Amino acid sequence: MRKLVARRAAVKAASAGVAATVLLAPLLGSGFASAEPAAPVQLSADALPAELVTALSRDLGMTPTEYLDRAARAQQLRDYAADFRAENPDSFAGAWLTPEGKAVVAVTNADAGKLAAADGYQTHLAPISATGLEGALLQLSQWIASLPRELSAPISSIAIDALNSQLVLNIANTGPGHLLNLPTLIATIKVVLSPGGGGPVEYKPMGGDTYITAAKDLHDTTLRGVDVCSFGFNSTDAAGNALNISAGHCNPNIDKGGSAPVYVPNVRDIPNSPEVGSFSKAVLGGPAALDYSVIKLNERAVNAGMDQPRVRGANGTTLAITGTAEPVTGAPVCKTGQSSTFTCGFVSADRVETQLFTAEGVSKTIRGFASTACTLGGDSGGAIVSGTLALGITSGSNASEAPNCTEANTQLAPYGGTASLGVPIRPILADIEATSGGGLGSGITVLTKPNAG
Repeated sequence: MRKLVARRAAVKAASAGVAATVLLAPLLGSGFASAEPAAPVQLSADALPAELVTALSRDLGMTPTEYLDRAARAQQLRDYAADFRAENPDSFAGAWLTPEGKAVVAVTNADAGKLAAADGYQTHLAPISATGLEGALLQLSQWIASLPRELSAPISSIAIDALNSQLVLNIANTGPGHLLNLPTLIATIKVVLSPGGGGPVEYKPMGGDTYITAAKDLHDTTLRGVDVCSFGFNSTDAAGNALNISAGHCNPNIDKGGSAPVYVPNVRDIPNSPEVGSFSKAVLGGPAALDYSVIKLNERAVNAGMDQPRVRGANGTTLAITGTAEPVTGAPVCKTGQSSTFTCGFVSADRVETQLFTAEGVSKTIRGFASTACTLGGDSGGAIVSGTLALGITSGSNASEAPNCTEANTQLAPYGGTASLGVPIRPILADIEATSGGGLGSGITVLTKPNAG
């Protein structure tokens, strides 16, 4: 989200220069509950829009076929790893795709390695199980949570590095950061210091497009600015309501427990922008630790085509959504958004727990996944896909203030590059269903293209 006037995000993901705590931990076999089985059919390579093909080549160095194949391989690995961990809880030490796309299953003993190797997977022998690393991370995160904010602020992230069986702490290279006394309860710990046209154009609002919203009426003379976000995935519920899933922090009245109208901006006359719906639900933190909103679309939006299973990328071209997926470390992803359109990257962590602070300074825990796709201010709420499967929506990034991705990539390259926080779609769907009370959102599903191939 960004302010059209103030250009300031009310909520930012933990990143270089932003004081927050990120906990990166394996999700395979634990954590989020799946909302549907993972075996949807994806579009064929020749059905991808040319702008997405360009982004794949530019950002990932991949052909469309390589991208779709690796996305499918990631979901297969996730299913296998979940079963393997359930059967070998003390031996499983993580799973990921290598930069070359090889599926790796990490184990703590040779016998478990033989089982994974017999199933055709590359294995990695690790000294500590995933359960052991997660327990160590929990102890460390509890210690950090007990610190006053001024002492915990230098810690920008905590990551599980499964490949090297260690926790990685990213601490600001400042005086307070150097003085921070780390606990001795973890032996394997590393500290890192860092500085504080190729298809038809459809002129209809859809996922990835811009919307604006405000706490007051757009005609209110005291209104100082409006919030800018991106539509996510078009959805429907059992009652047939046309819905769109976006980011929760995009609702300017979320701290007040209220709703707000959603408009497609008329850039020449903002006060008279057409209203296309309103927030019917917005979640930031809470028991599920998610950041999402449900926008109930009105008749104008439906007539404009927002009840279709598509998201928009560059130059107005669109991508059909064929199902949903779950984040897997190493999986290729692409995102849409009103500021940066199609950009691509890889899942760098399949679980991220971030302490975010609202405009009122209230801390909220958000659970999601990290990727390297460039995300700019205003992209919040936009769709993230792996292949042609809905993976999640954008919550925040370390490049939210950058004017474009070229500058973001240049400026952030010395510090590990761009990093974005996504909120996975399946937990969102599960939470909407669980809290619907049989009303709006009950039986919600992401709209998908039938008979894709």
